[in-house]
Amino acid sequence: MSDILVRNLGEDVVERLKKRAKKEGRSLQAEVKAILERSARTPTVDMKTARKLSERFRRKFRGRKFPDSVKLVREDRER
Repeated sequence: MSDILVRNLGEDVVERLKKRAKKEGRSLQAEVKAILERSARTPTVDMKTARKLSERFRRKFRGRKFPDSVKLVREDRER
């Protein structure tokens, strides 16, 4: 296994990571390792692919009517 050293992290970042680690029941090192592993596994989408996906959704839903989401959010908040 390889080691990585990260320098000059802000104290606020370290504190948030410590809180997150505690919440997850892990050490700070184990939490940072889990975050990095999860991030490395998450695929990224380049802009060309994102545009193709967006256009596919536009074609799929063309002509359909959808409710105003602002109205729905307001209704939900007023409950």
